[in-house]
Amino acid sequence: MIILGIDPGLRTTGFGVIEKQGNKLRYIASGTIKTGSEAALPPRLKLILGGIGEIVRTYRPDCAAIEKVFVNVNPQSTLLLGQARGAAITALVGADLDVAEYTALQVKQAVVGTGRAAKEQVQDMVARLLVLPGLPGTDAADALGVAICHAHSHDALTLLGALAPALGTLRMKNGRLV
Repeated sequence: MIILGIDPGLRTTGFGVIEKQGNKLRYIASGTIKTGSEAALPPRLKLILGGIGEIVRTYRPDCAAIEKVFVNVNPQSTLLLGQARGAAITALVGADLDVAEYTALQVKQAVVGTGRAAKEQVQDMVARLLVLPGLPGTDAADALGVAICHAHSHDALTLLGALAPALGTLRMKNGRLV
């Protein structure tokens, strides 16, 4: 299974592509889509949309995962980040990919083991888990972390999805499942 991870950003959107074979993860590619900060919003969103479209065509992932937006102190920044994220999700679903969403806390827990990890810790663990010769940039490392988080979570989510219909038929009687 090839997984595309996205760390959305209006100036810089990180991407990371990994392959999961059984319990093994293999690095394929990573990098950033840079939009700068001088251009108006619509052309920057177009760059994100087109850049992710090109990544999907190049690496042909089976699924994608993207980091959820957190609320900043500055509401305007949160809105702009949400628009960048929307452009990224549009590119992914436009390519008929299933898209999973993870919070930064979930990604850090999956990669480092603690939700309070610093960016440098995520970079280091991504490099170790994927046996990279050096540290990826922070945006690319975050995107690879999202992909790793999905690789670890995908099997559990698939199992829960398969169990959901059966769990819906369970009832409680006298404090016991029947």
